[in-house]
Order: sequence, then structure tokens, then C-alpha cells
Amino acid sequence: MKQPIHLRGKLLLAIAAATALLAFVVYRWRTGGFAWHEFAATFVDVRWGWLALSIPVILLTYAGRALRWTVMMRPLKEDPSFWRILEATCIGFTAIVFFGRAGELVRPYLIAARENVPFPSQLGAWLLERILDLLMVLLIFGMALAQISRSGLAVGPRMRWIMEAGGTVILLAGAGCILFILLFRYMSESMHRRITEVLRFLPEANQKRAEKLLGAFIEGMGSTRSAGFVVRLLLYSVLEWALIAGCFLCMFRAFPATEHFSLTDVVIFLGVVSLGSAIQIPGVGGGMQVASILVFTEFFRMSLEVATGIALVIWTVSFLVVVPVGLFLAFREGLNLRKLTRLTEENGAGEEVAQP
Repeated sequence: MKQPIHLRGKLLLAIAAATALLAFVVYRWRTGGFAWHEFAATFVDVRWGWLALSIPVILLTYAGRALRWTVMMRPLKEDPSFWRILEATCIGFTAIVFFGRAGELVRPYLIAARENVPFPSQLGAWLLERILDLLMVLLIFGMALAQISRSGLAVGPRMRWIMEAGGTVILLAGAGCILFILLFRYMSESMHRRITEVLRFLPEANQKRAEKLLGAFIEGMGSTRSAGFVVRLLLYSVLEWALIAGCFLCMFRAFPATEHFSLTDVVIFLGVVSLGSAIQIPGVGGGMQVASILVFTEFFRMSLEVATGIALVIWTVSFLVVVPVGLFLAFREGLNLRKLTRLTEENGAGEEVAQP
């Protein structure tokens, strides 16, 4: 099934960015050599207790996401099921591992089907979740910029331009996210009416279909119209990222090369790497691993071998731990990789699933 042009463009952009980061790492690899014995030594004195502790902490983040999603569903359904949403969340993140960012649509589709609400409304909830996470990433990245300037870390010239441009990007992106939330909070009805007027050039059947989809999408953003819901969403977002930071702190305590990392170092690492995690290549990942290696080598002056070993463990815990849970839940529900692939292709192509 042919992908829309805008989806292909985003995929090409993500692949290009991942390729550029990977090329830099390969350059460092080829010019500096790669000592496999030093890479293997990274895992010799691992503190397995700390590493094991990071696993339940990262699993708690999926429960946090499910809890936040229940708040976003309140305007549509008075008592959404936390457990059904949690199961869909685990399956959805497993789909991301196999299909890349295209797998993002599996989670809102499953939630819509299980909670008997329109699929476009859950796309609205998914978009709101992305905005909240982006706001947290920008906040953490801003804190990282401030901490880098105070910590005395020697930032190489190859990374300095990224950090200098980061402040402007944070202001623009953060302002855009807040503006988007405010528009849906105070102007949703007028926006709906104006967009509906714009759609009048369409044939009547297509116009009614578009209006139905738009209405369901705005319903999914309905939680932004309640100040209490917005406060809860922000608090749950802070809790979510506090758990993520705690997971990273546990992983750093596990390795001799990072056991001395302070909370400031964790913020610096998480702030920069979280931007790289936005690039996800199916079955491989990509951005997070490469960004982790860059931060370790450029900011904390680790060797490429040690940085690569720790980055692989971070990626495994952050992305792969949920896979066995997600596969078990998917198979229990009668879903397999073929069905998940079909769901990804259908929803990624923009087909209407207004009411599962």
C-alpha cells in the first residue's frame, strides 16, 4: 500500500538524520580504531543489581503513560479502563520496535477499539501526549544547556554549534507547543467551525466524512479544556520523566565508567539524548544509540569502546525490555506481527477507522 508523500518525507528525513549521526560515529571508529577488548571489558565489572533495578523502573513508565492516557479519555468516557490502556500501551511500544515510528498508530487504534471510542479521537490524544512529552524534553534539554555551562564540561567544536542553536529551537518549539494547547483549550469550537467552512469545496460525502473525523479528533483533545485535567496531565508528565531519569541513574550506577555521574550529569545526558530518540529505524532504533555515544565521547570524554557498550545497554533497557511483555499480550489477544503490520500500513496510509 502506497504511503502518503508527507509520511515518506518524514521517513526520509529521519533516515537522513540517523545516517548523518551514524556517519560521524563510523568516522570516529575508523580514524581512532576500535579496541574490541576494551569494549568487552565494559561488561566485566557491571553491578548487576543496579542494572536489574532499572528494569522495573522503566516498566513503570508504561504504567505512567497509561495513567496519563486515562485522563485524556475522561471527556469521552467517564471510566476508561487503566488495564486495557496499559496492555495497548505495551503492545504499541512493541510495535514501534518492529516498525519504527509507523508503529506509533497501533496504540491509539487498540485503545479506540477496546474502549469503543472513535479512532480519530485517540489520534488527538496521541498528539496531545506527543506535545506533553516534547515539552518535557525541551524543559530537560534547557536544563541540560544551563548545567553544561555551569559544569565546566569541555564541549568539542563539533557539538558546540548544536548546543548554541538549541536555545533558539527550545524557545520556538516550546512556544509552539503551548500555543497549540491553548488553541484547543480556548478556541476549539471556533476552529472547528472555520475549518468546516474551509472544507465546503469538497463533495458532500467527503465533506461529511472530513467533518466527522475532525470532530472526533477535537474530542480527543477535549482534556485541554479543563484546567484540572491539564494540571493532572502536566503532573503525570513530570512523574513519567522522573521515572525515566531514575532508570538512567540506575543504569549509570551499574557501570564503573558512569557510577560517579551526578544528577546533573544525568540531566545533561537525558536532555541531549532524548532528542536523538525521536529518530527510530524499524528493528534497529538508531538515534538514541548514536546520540548516546556522541554525548559520552564529546561531553564526558569516554573512549568510543566504552561509550558504545553502555549505549547498547541503555537502548536495550529503554526499548527492548517491553518487547516480551508486549508480544505476550499481543499473542494472548490474537494479534501477531502480520496483523500488527497490516494495522500499521492501513492507519499509516490515512484510512478512516472512525469507529472500530
